[in-house]
Amino acid sequence: MSKAEQRDGEMRAEYDFSGGVRGKYAERYAQGTNVVVLDSDVAAAFPTRKAVNDALREQLRQREPTSSRER
Repeated sequence: MSKAEQRDGEMRAEYDFSGGVRGKYAERYAQGTNVVVLDSDVAAAFPTRKAVNDALREQLRQREPTSSRER
């Protein structure tokens, strides 16, 4: 298949989506799932999502509360 044919929206013959599920992640996406990719050195320090969330929550607790912010 030429590049011109591919640009017309046709799929390559080797692509097989017959086992695919339409909308498999639609509900999760609609709920506002936020994916953050950690650098490998950071990910190594936090083996689970709970560990990451606990560390971030602790950071938030340690922040000094500010009543007004300078603009």
